[in-house]
Amino acid sequence: MNNSFDVNKIRKDFPILEKKINGKPLVYFDNAATTQKPRQVIEKIQQYYTEMNSNIHRAVHTLSKTSTQEYYKVREIIKDFINAEYFEEIIFTRGTTESINMVAQTWGRANLKSGDEVIITEMEHHSNIVPWQMICEEKGAKLRIAPMTDNCELILEEYEKLLTEKTKIVSFTHISNTLGTVNPIKYMIDKAHSVGAKVLLDAAQSVQHKIIDVRALDCDFLAFSGHKIYGPTGIGVLYGKKSILEEMPPYQGGGDMILSVSFEKTEFNYLPFKYEAGTPNIAGTIGLGEALKYVQSIGLDTIDEYETKLLKHAAERLMEVEGLKILGNAKEKASVISFIFDNIHPNDLGSMIDLHGVAIRTGHHCTEPIMRKFNIPGTSRASFSFYNTIEEVDYFIESLKKVVKMLG
Repeated sequence: MNNSFDVNKIRKDFPILEKKINGKPLVYFDNAATTQKPRQVIEKIQQYYTEMNSNIHRAVHTLSKTSTQEYYKVREIIKDFINAEYFEEIIFTRGTTESINMVAQTWGRANLKSGDEVIITEMEHHSNIVPWQMICEEKGAKLRIAPMTDNCELILEEYEKLLTEKTKIVSFTHISNTLGTVNPIKYMIDKAHSVGAKVLLDAAQSVQHKIIDVRALDCDFLAFSGHKIYGPTGIGVLYGKKSILEEMPPYQGGGDMILSVSFEKTEFNYLPFKYEAGTPNIAGTIGLGEALKYVQSIGLDTIDEYETKLLKHAAERLMEVEGLKILGNAKEKASVISFIFDNIHPNDLGSMIDLHGVAIRTGHHCTEPIMRKFNIPGTSRASFSFYNTIEEVDYFIESLKKVVKMLG
């Protein structure tokens, strides 16, 4: 691990970690849902609104030129962060959900036809299920599901069997938000390409933990959300290979996505503006850029190593809790642990442990098919970030033991 990494120093960058909940210091273990924001991001957003607030693109005055320059810088930051080849391959969206919907409604509408097949996996978030169901129903295509084992690892032999000349696109998560499973994405991408299919990688749960190189992976599309990588809500990214994006129709009509408009005909703008209709989330975009710079200043290798240490410690200590079962025991996992009790509802547990100042997530985590597979109403989920500590994990375990004793 980077010898300069100091978690106590890091924590000082996150104002909300000083907060008390029910009179107890906040222990925030809901990072898979959204991450907290460092002071640097908060201050950058404040700077935008206090020093340069103006619409971009459309004016020659100083404020507009300044905000436009700041906005444009972020596209280059993201391009370098995921190692895209061209800045035109970076499309700003509201988040992973809109990015996936954009591909389904643009590429899917233009390329899918009756009899074609789309493959997803059994561990997908609803955001990577429902858009494909919708476009398949519209086009008469079939949605195929790659299954997983009871240990929550994809059955790669079954995935490969699904891949045929009918497969037009494969869309899957890099890391499961519920199970923490890290999928063998390069292998899966190569197998999909071997039958001529396109690939969309849902990186919502991975871009904040792992180094992602879209050129080395050779994925056709990649989606992630700003709020899960220490940036603001309401901003996300769709990466797409330039050659594919140029052939796709626009997603929405409006300002900036046009070169020329008449009542007879509209000429669409060049990439990436062709997919960015209307006034964008300027402050959110600038905040996202600052968040990525912050993550880079620590280093994703350092982050991954530290969070793996937290995960290992938490998994070992959870075994001390009577009646607890972990859902998801893949050999390769990210810093997410879902667990259940036979006689305690997750929502009751989540409410009670909140009294100790501990924030975890309970429910189906927008992965209802996983819950149906295991015949459970939901899970309790603890997810960790580099600003969490071993001491917080230990406090969480002791608090959990007290809650289980009370509820059991």
